Amino acid sequence: MSGKPIRKIVIVGGGTAGWMAAAPLALKLGKTCEIVLVESPEIGTVGVGEATLPTIRYFNQALGIDNADFVRKTQATFKLGIEFKDWGHIGNRFFHGFGDFGPAIEGRSPIMYWLRLASVYKDMPSYEEWSTATVMARANRFMEPYGDQPAATNAFSYAYHFDASLYAAFLRGYAMERGVQRAEGMINEVEQHPETGFITALKLKDGRRIEGDLFIDCSGFRGLLIEGVYQAGYDDWSAMLPCNSAQAVPCEKAEPLTPYTTSTARSAGWTWRIPLQHRTGNGHVYCNGFTSDEEAGRVLLAGLDGRALDDPRQLRFTTGRRRKSWIRNCVAVGLSSGFLEPLESTSINIIENAVGWLLQYFPDQDFRPELADEFNRLVSQRYEYVRDFIILHYKATRREDSEFWRYCANMAIPDTLRHQIELFRATGRVMIYDTEGFGVASHVSILMGLGITPKAYDPLVDLFDLERLQDHFTRVRDTIRQAVGVVPEHAKYLAQMR
Repeated sequence: MSGKPIRKIVIVGGGTAGWMAAAPLALKLGKTCEIVLVESPEIGTVGVGEATLPTIRYFNQALGIDNADFVRKTQATFKLGIEFKDWGHIGNRFFHGFGDFGPAIEGRSPIMYWLRLASVYKDMPSYEEWSTATVMARANRFMEPYGDQPAATNAFSYAYHFDASLYAAFLRGYAMERGVQRAEGMINEVEQHPETGFITALKLKDGRRIEGDLFIDCSGFRGLLIEGVYQAGYDDWSAMLPCNSAQAVPCEKAEPLTPYTTSTARSAGWTWRIPLQHRTGNGHVYCNGFTSDEEAGRVLLAGLDGRALDDPRQLRFTTGRRRKSWIRNCVAVGLSSGFLEPLESTSINIIENAVGWLLQYFPDQDFRPELADEFNRLVSQRYEYVRDFIILHYKATRREDSEFWRYCANMAIPDTLRHQIELFRATGRVMIYDTEGFGVASHVSILMGLGITPKAYDPLVDLFDLERLQDHFTRVRDTIRQAVGVVPEHAKYLAQMR
């Protein structure tokens, strides 16, 4: 038999994580469960211009959010992928597009067949020419995928860039319309049951007391509940991901309005560029053991393509994750659960995962520990998979022009990532253990973009007639070019939605 149902949920912290938790909880439980979100204007949020992964579309769709309304209210632009500059070496440029390199052939990844053609024809064009997302992005064009049958017009995916504070406000309105209560104030004390250790209530600075059954910690890096109350512990991954600082600054928007994020490697880290409708978000992620904050700020400001609209904002972080994100009746979501630098736009995606798993393993008041165990396993695994993918960008570099890059080239990495690199280098194969994360095409984009070329390919692709294969690739490339040629410019497509 089930225990007593959860009747009151208390979310600690607003910002993106808090309201991303509140919105789906309100949709699913708002009629049977009281939901209160506690936030204070005295505590800032980390949110800046935010880039996302395609899964954000499914999150919004599950909430029934109107796409055009969302784009207008969050100043969103479309994102077809990420352009990487100077990562493999200075002058290196490659693209991580959302989608594969053409259709699968006889159940196998098209990249295997491209590798065969490239081994025969030394003038074989880049594999990127078979990525609809990449070709469209480099033309600064955009249109949402359409058509029921597999075609170049739907052989890609997309995400968004948006203003994180506007997205949080958008979800706040959504959640409050569905019954979520917002309590403004500072938390002074956390009350616990003397025998079980469960959190029973929060006491605010003004004397108010907020009781609850389930407490969701979205308090940011400090982890007010998960660490402050339960001392969950933290796995520090700084040795493998040494960047520990960031500066962020908006600037005036520039033309053309690009449908992609830009990541440019610097001497001690990297800078981001995120185009929004009303401005451009910029930031510099770096390790302060290899450069000073002053120099990092100069590098950031020198790379802007418009007038700075504010002074750079300084951020500090330690890359890693809590050892447990669910303890007793407390669940950590967002930065209170862990942090990985935004190189592949995974922050919001990890929040989506955590909220989805919380709903999947939603407890009653018995809080059976097996539910927490499974949630913790999934969250820990997700962080590890994303960690490996981000480390790959640093480890596979051929840069030797600074102490930082020499450190990255020689640092120890997880065995899981080492196996992935060695497998691809030897055979062209990619193993995917995280089916909700980055797929084969994403790994190929980074591995080959950084200069890791396989020594061999799947021998079974040799069974396909070579001339027929070449004709197929030529036809697919021409189809992509023709399809992209009639797609509107990104800015014009957005203008149609206003």
